[in-house]
Amino acid sequence: MTSTEKSLNIIGCGKVGKTLGKLWAESGAFQINDVLNRSIESSRAAVRFVGAGRPVARLDRMSAADVCLIATPDASIPECSRALAASGLLRRGDIVFHCSGALPSREMAAVKGSGALAVSVHPVKTFTDPALDVETFAGTHCGAEGDAEGLGVICDAFERIGGNAFRINPDSKSLYHAASVIVCNYLTALMEVGIQTFTQAGVPRETAMQIIDPIARQTVQNVFDVGAARALTGPIARGDSEVVDSQLTAMREWNPAYAELYRLLGAVALELSREQGSASAENLAALSRILRKDR
Repeated sequence: MTSTEKSLNIIGCGKVGKTLGKLWAESGAFQINDVLNRSIESSRAAVRFVGAGRPVARLDRMSAADVCLIATPDASIPECSRALAASGLLRRGDIVFHCSGALPSREMAAVKGSGALAVSVHPVKTFTDPALDVETFAGTHCGAEGDAEGLGVICDAFERIGGNAFRINPDSKSLYHAASVIVCNYLTALMEVGIQTFTQAGVPRETAMQIIDPIARQTVQNVFDVGAARALTGPIARGDSEVVDSQLTAMREWNPAYAELYRLLGAVALELSREQGSASAENLAALSRILRKDR
């Protein structure tokens, strides 16, 4: 089943809702019906960006649609689905879906009482500016799970705007989303730790940013080009235990929390170094002793 000619309501048309709504309106994957935000002004602004739809300010002003996207913050999705189920808008066979990476589709179980289908499709992408995001969405992988019949329709809609849908296990969604958080959000946090460490060493923040820019980009590219083990460089890859010992001591004296992060990431790097095979067994053993938590 495809999404062609199906109507779509959007509840919570923020960065994600605007991006997807505009792409679907332009591609014809959905006919945009009603758009509901917290205020009528916000709904109107969303409709202007999407280029289609009717702005509404209350759920009881919405008309029925074949599909409904709940693109509210995660914490509001279950409550919103219950309100939608109680509204009388849903018909048997309608599809309700959300784009949360953390919540499974079963968090919208209330809609099934009306005979609707519940689906979750999570675009693994950072959404920061809808005007830019519509230009860069193509190629985005989208983790999908939920009722099979509804899943086919929603996955088709994502694929029509350049998404690559893949199935995920709803019971493993916390781990799935944690992986996304680690490689995206925590990468941002890790960069900040690196910048702060540079500044603690006396390097101006602006200079630290300039230093990090090329090496961070190249490191990420190397991981994708040759894999993590072969991409690993530095003292742990070389087996230089004295350097690691000195750095860990300095980190502990300055910031024990960041030192623990250094140690934990060092332990992961140590396993990559073993796989790489450049460091000697003796040096790897010395590194293992240095990176022990009880040291």
